[in-house]
Amino acid sequence: MRRKIVAAAALIAVALGAYLIADRDKPDESAGQTLPNIKQLVQEYSSGSLKAKSASITSDQLTVTADNNGKTAYNLPRNEFFVSIAPYVNETHPCATHNLAGCQGEMENEKFNVTITDSNGSVVIQDVFQSYSNGFIDFWLPRDQTYHVKIEQDGKSSETEISTFKGDNTCISTMKLT
Repeated sequence: MRRKIVAAAALIAVALGAYLIADRDKPDESAGQTLPNIKQLVQEYSSGSLKAKSASITSDQLTVTADNNGKTAYNLPRNEFFVSIAPYVNETHPCATHNLAGCQGEMENEKFNVTITDSNGSVVIQDVFQSYSNGFIDFWLPRDQTYHVKIEQDGKSSETEISTFKGDNTCISTMKLT
């Protein structure tokens, strides 16, 4: 009988361990709530259709602070990196961690030609994008790479290198169009 109890306890421990290992890769859910589509949530804060006191986005996580100071954290996709770029002509602000609800760029609701290439020179993105009313253009790029970004508008352009490694900047406010 004692052997059966020990064997059952060992089997339960192995099953629990396997469950915990398998479960650690899943995003956290709080109190049985379903998780939002993180990209859609980011877009809604960027566009201003959702409001918050703060919506700070790092290389790994979106942290939303509500008006009542309650905080909710959301894990970002493991294979994609969020970066927001605010081209400017006259004014900018220093920024490393983008605040979807607070950062304000100079060029609101304007169209730009954007080309992003990877370190091999392959085009990852090439299209016309319109900045949000906050003056930023949002991108989701593959993680752990370096990219060349070129932004053009009305004969002016700016180029820079960015990377998408853990801890890299999510706010690029240094692209002056000249």
